[in-house]
Amino acid sequence: MEIRKRKNADGDGDGGSSANGEDDRNSFNLSSKSARNRSPSRIFLLCLAFRVVNALLIQTYFNPDEHWQSLEVAHRTVFGYGYLTWEWKRGIRSYLHPMVFAFLYKVLEVTGLDTPYVMRKAPRLMQSVFSALGDLYLYKLSDALYGENVASWSLFCQMANWFMFFCLNRTFSNCLETVLTIMGLYYWPSIRDASKDYPVNRKWGLVIAALACAIRPTSAIIWLFVGMLELFLTPNKLNFIILEVIPIGSLVLGFTCLLDRVMYGSWVIVPLNFLKFNFLSSGGDYYGTHPWHWYFSQGFLVMLLTFTPFSIYGVIKSKNQKLSALILWVLAVYSILGHKEFRFVLPVLPIALIFSGYAFAQMEASDSSSSSITKKKKVPRKNHIIKWSPKLRLSVGFLLATNIPMALYMSLYHQRGTEDAMNYLSEEAYKGRVKSILFLMPCHSTPYYSTLHSNIPMQFLDCTPSEEKGKLDESDQFLMDPLSFASELARNWSEPPSHIVLFASEATKLGDFMIQHSYKEVKRFFHAHFKVDRDLQSSVVVYTTGSSLLLYKTD
Repeated sequence: MEIRKRKNADGDGDGGSSANGEDDRNSFNLSSKSARNRSPSRIFLLCLAFRVVNALLIQTYFNPDEHWQSLEVAHRTVFGYGYLTWEWKRGIRSYLHPMVFAFLYKVLEVTGLDTPYVMRKAPRLMQSVFSALGDLYLYKLSDALYGENVASWSLFCQMANWFMFFCLNRTFSNCLETVLTIMGLYYWPSIRDASKDYPVNRKWGLVIAALACAIRPTSAIIWLFVGMLELFLTPNKLNFIILEVIPIGSLVLGFTCLLDRVMYGSWVIVPLNFLKFNFLSSGGDYYGTHPWHWYFSQGFLVMLLTFTPFSIYGVIKSKNQKLSALILWVLAVYSILGHKEFRFVLPVLPIALIFSGYAFAQMEASDSSSSSITKKKKVPRKNHIIKWSPKLRLSVGFLLATNIPMALYMSLYHQRGTEDAMNYLSEEAYKGRVKSILFLMPCHSTPYYSTLHSNIPMQFLDCTPSEEKGKLDESDQFLMDPLSFASELARNWSEPPSHIVLFASEATKLGDFMIQHSYKEVKRFFHAHFKVDRDLQSSVVVYTTGSSLLLYKTD
C-alpha cells in the first residue's frame, strides 16, 4: 500500500485539488456544526434511504440493455430459461455483471420469494445499495479534495440531478461502472493527496479499476488516463508497473476469464472481442450514429441540464486540471465512436457534479465573508450560522425547479407502457391465463423472461446485426409493412399465440388482421407523450384470443 502525506489540504493548481490550498478548505468549512459531524455510516444510510425511494419510483423503460444484458442473462443462469442476445453468442459480454443479479435471484428462489412483484422490484432495490455506496464515495472524494462543505454540496448536486435519479438505479453495467469509478478515483494518489482522515491506497484503486474494466471494457478509457497520470507522477515507476499493475490486473482478468470459461463452455477473451466489435469494426454503428460533437453539444449537456453553468464555474474556480481533463478526455474519446448514448459517459457525470458542489460552496463562503465584514460585532465561531444570500437561494431553487419535474416525469411517465404491459402479463401468467406471447414491436422494446418469470413460449422480432450489408432485420421489415409481415407470420403458426403485444401506431394498421384471427383488445397502457427515435408510440396494446379470452369473460 502506498500512502502519501498531504503537503497541504488541496495540493497545487495543477495537482488536482485547489489552487488555494489550506485556505480554500478552511473557507469552505464555515458550515454548520451538523455538517461537520456527519459520519460515513450516517451519510450512507441517508443515501440508501433516498436511493430506495428512488428505485421504487422508477416505472419507465429507458434502454433494452437494462433488462436484456443483465437481468435476462441472470434469470437464465438461475432458473434455466431466458433469452441470450447475439452479443452472448459472439462472446463480447462478460458474465461478471449478470452474476451479481444471479446471486440475488438465487436467494429469491431458495427463500421462495420469487413472486412477479418481487422479481421486478428486487434488482433495482439491489442496485440502490450500490448507488448509495457511490453517493458515499462521492462525498468522501469531495471531502478529501475540498472539505466537508463542498462534499455536502456535491452530494446535494448528485441527488438533485435529474439524470442520476433517472438512470443510476437501473441495472445497466454502466451504473455499476459509475459507482466503481468514483470509488476507484477516491483511492488513487494521482487524483488527490493523502490526508489523516482519508489515506490513499493505490492497490485498492487498482483492484476497483480492474473490476470496472472487467464489467465494462470501455472503462479502460478512464483508467488509462488515471494510470498514465499516476505513472508520470510516481517516483517508483517500475514498482508501480511490475509489482502492482501487472499482478492485480492479471488476477482480476484471470478471474473473469475463468468465470466466462465456465459460463460460455470455452475460453473467451471478452475484452478482446469487445474491442474488435466496437472499436475496430464499428459494430455499434448498426444501432445508429451521431455527429462527432454530440456529447459536447447535446449529450452531456442534457445530462447536466441546469447544472451546466455551475459545473463550468466550478471547473474554472477550482483550477482542478486533473479531474476537468479527465472529463474532457472521456468525452473526446467517446466522440470518436459513431454510436453514442447518454449512459456511455455516465461515469464522469458525478465528477462534473463535484464541480457544481464546489461552485455552491464558494457562493456560500462568499456570503459568509461578506456577512462577517458588514457585522461590527464579532460572533463566536461555534454559534456562527451562515445565512444564504438571495443569489444562493435562487440558484438552489432554480436547480430543484428544473430537475425534480424532469426526474419525476422521466421516471414515472415517459416510456412506461412497455414495463406496465410486461408487469401485467407476468401477473396474468402467474394466474395461468397466458399460454404464449408474440411481440409485434421493434426488438427488445419490453423486458422479457426476467420480468415475466414464467416458462411459456414467447417470440419477438429479431434484430441481430446481419453480415449482409443493407439487409433488413425482422423489426425493420415489420415496421415497413405491418400487415404483410403479420399475415406471413400467421401462415406459419401451428398454434396462434394467446396474446399479442404491439404499439398503438401499429395496432391501427392491423385492425383487420386482429378481427380475422379473432383477437380482441384486453388492455391498453399509456407509453409516451412524444416520440423518441421513431413515430409516436403513445400506448401499448395487449390483445388476446380463444380460451384466454374466455378466462377474462368468466372473471
